[in-house]
Amino acid sequence: MLNIAIVGAGIGGLAIAALLKRAGHEVQVYEQAPRFARVGAGIQMAPNAMKVLRGLGIEDELRGIAFHSGVALSREWNTGEITSELVLGRAIENQYGAPYLFLHRADLHAAISSIVPAEIVHLNKKLIALEQDNSGVVLEFANGVRARFDAVIGADGVHSSVREMLFGPEQPRFTGRVAYRTTYAASRLGSSRITPARTKWWGPDRHMVVYYVTAARDELYFVTSVPESADWMTPESWSAKGDLDELRAAYVGFHPEVQAVLDACPEVYKWALLDRDPLPRWCQGRVALMGDACHPMTPYMAQGAAAALEDAAVLSRCLEGIDRSGLPHAFALYERTRKPRASAIQTSSSNNTWLRGNTDPGWVYGYDAWTTPLVAQPNGGE
Repeated sequence: MLNIAIVGAGIGGLAIAALLKRAGHEVQVYEQAPRFARVGAGIQMAPNAMKVLRGLGIEDELRGIAFHSGVALSREWNTGEITSELVLGRAIENQYGAPYLFLHRADLHAAISSIVPAEIVHLNKKLIALEQDNSGVVLEFANGVRARFDAVIGADGVHSSVREMLFGPEQPRFTGRVAYRTTYAASRLGSSRITPARTKWWGPDRHMVVYYVTAARDELYFVTSVPESADWMTPESWSAKGDLDELRAAYVGFHPEVQAVLDACPEVYKWALLDRDPLPRWCQGRVALMGDACHPMTPYMAQGAAAALEDAAVLSRCLEGIDRSGLPHAFALYERTRKPRASAIQTSSSNNTWLRGNTDPGWVYGYDAWTTPLVAQPNGGE
């Protein structure tokens, strides 16, 4: 069995931790945050993601707490005209083999966390150094702790320290757009009524996505994309508060449903949307990246967390039966298998046209990370 460190305890990091622990490996997870917080964020789990969660054994739990929308609507910003309608519910489950669920991100994180032994997750551990040789990898943390492992998986998100230590600083591009997002009690809507479906409101140069995040429909979520001056920037952190008056002014003239959602909102968070090209490499020796650490995406396809879950499933498959000497080979197999698909989704998401009109989503939703072929080397080896 292998001794593996995972840097980052987000959705992808905990998923791969659960899978590797289940396979019998020694696993330690290091997270720089001092605690897990319930930040106001919704998340969409499309069928491709739900297949991974099924393999983790938490599908039934998520079905019980999630919002099940019958359709995903695209609507004109002012008239409300429906420009596309993707049927969800039983129809999409029958077509792609798994449901489409809408949740609070913290509830999904908690469900995955519940299958990871608490004693292997170490909070408040900021990585400051990584050194590897032919036999292992040494990690050093800000509190002075040093530990050696057979391999390291960097699941530490968009600001990945592991990625920077492997490949140097990145150069993301500001898109000239920001996102506002939050969740709040649906009771704040009062007598106002909104369509009980996942709805994306498309304006000429901005949009808003709205949906419930609980089965009881008692918590509402929205996220926007709005043009912003290049003078305004913030780190990619949802802890930056946004100005509600500015947000509401940006959506003057939008449909009454949008106005009702914004009028009821008590507070909002603001995030600069940055764009990145696909990385040339995800792995180096005994260190591999996954999730936002290697393919950070704009939020326009709701596939960021799904891609991280797919990474976890494929990576766990690549590590089956591998000893220490086979780790670089297994990581290369994982990169060859996952990189083309993740890069395609990353590029498509940047275009922000997904489902605006009639779209065949099969190439995204029909994917099964548990059964997709592992990509052999050009010479025929694995």
